[in-house]
Amino acid sequence: MNQLGHLAMVGAVVLAVVIAAGLILRRRRRQPFGSDADRATYTALHTMAQASPPLRDRLSAASATAAAPHLRALLNCSAVALTNEESVMLAWDGEAQHHAEWVAEAALEVLSTGRQQVRSQREMDCGRADCPIRAVVVCPLEVDGGVVGTFGVVSQRPAAAGVMKAAAEVARYVSSQLELAELDESRSRLAHAEVRALRAQISPHFIYNALTTISSTVRTDPEEARELLMEFAEFTRYSFRSAGEFTTLAEELNNIDRYLILEKARYGERLQVRLQIAPEVLPVVLPFLALQPLVENAVRHGLAGKPGGGTVSVVAEDAGSDCLISVEDDGIGMDPDRLRDEMTDSHVTGAHVGLGNVHDRLRGAFGEECGLVVETGPGMGTKVSMRVPKFSRGVRAIAPPTPNASRTQPPVSA
Repeated sequence: MNQLGHLAMVGAVVLAVVIAAGLILRRRRRQPFGSDADRATYTALHTMAQASPPLRDRLSAASATAAAPHLRALLNCSAVALTNEESVMLAWDGEAQHHAEWVAEAALEVLSTGRQQVRSQREMDCGRADCPIRAVVVCPLEVDGGVVGTFGVVSQRPAAAGVMKAAAEVARYVSSQLELAELDESRSRLAHAEVRALRAQISPHFIYNALTTISSTVRTDPEEARELLMEFAEFTRYSFRSAGEFTTLAEELNNIDRYLILEKARYGERLQVRLQIAPEVLPVVLPFLALQPLVENAVRHGLAGKPGGGTVSVVAEDAGSDCLISVEDDGIGMDPDRLRDEMTDSHVTGAHVGLGNVHDRLRGAFGEECGLVVETGPGMGTKVSMRVPKFSRGVRAIAPPTPNASRTQPPVSA
């Protein structure tokens, strides 16, 4: 089963749990638990909720140790054990640790066969005549079709069908949480790869031209050359930082300001800039380097080829629960069909580099309706817009150190 299939299965399980929990809590508000079944259902859901967070950190000694007590409570057994894919014991919670030998033996067989293993009392001679343990059941923990560890149950009840099925269901639940952890990590790795790809697309022509402009200014105006060099250093520091996949609109605008200062030093009056930023949207969180490629495209492809230059406008508006952001130029425009082809590949190296990358990352972070909207045509300029929610669960910016303390707020109008 592929990752999307697993995600659908996991999503269905989580949805069922949420619906059941909602019904129980709604009933609880109306009246106390009316039956033992109500109380048992609530207890099971609460226990599962406590076990989930550590398991979402992937399978390790720390996560297994934190989750094991809740898994044992879920089964009401003597002990539970979790091992990794090499049969190394990660956690043991409960009594009867003298049966660890049989748990380890069964775990090795599970890892070899991928199937549940059972050890009954008559197969385990622990040398204790009064030992209450009647069975050891060990189940595989699977992620994306592969066994990544085992879940063992040490029980005072014989290895009847009920015990074996309960152990298998809890192991399946643990596997679903580990699957979600793997998907979270895959998403994070993909996001970092996409940012690296976007960094690689930052125009080498811009870097060369910026340094050339600074070099030509050294003799005529050393102080301006020093300021431009500092802006260039801060621009590259931000663009190649490693502090998370999200940033704030304020930070992104600061970097755009540095970029435009460098480009204005090159183009002079041919490049005009208009910024219209509502102060209340400055804290809005958006994907790192979501705006800079749009502004670079506006300057590099919209205006550079237009005689006499033109104007780049950056607008950010408060729209209730959303922030509306647009980057517009009155330059040469582009054939919409060609632009559509280029945006199909998020790592395209054509004229409008980075647009597909930004489009995909916006939709991945906020949903399908939050991608880029591009309006353009030959000779008609280009306007690129995005809608970013002010608040989105699980999306937050990690503020990087700010070496240049003199720049604390981006310009809000120009």
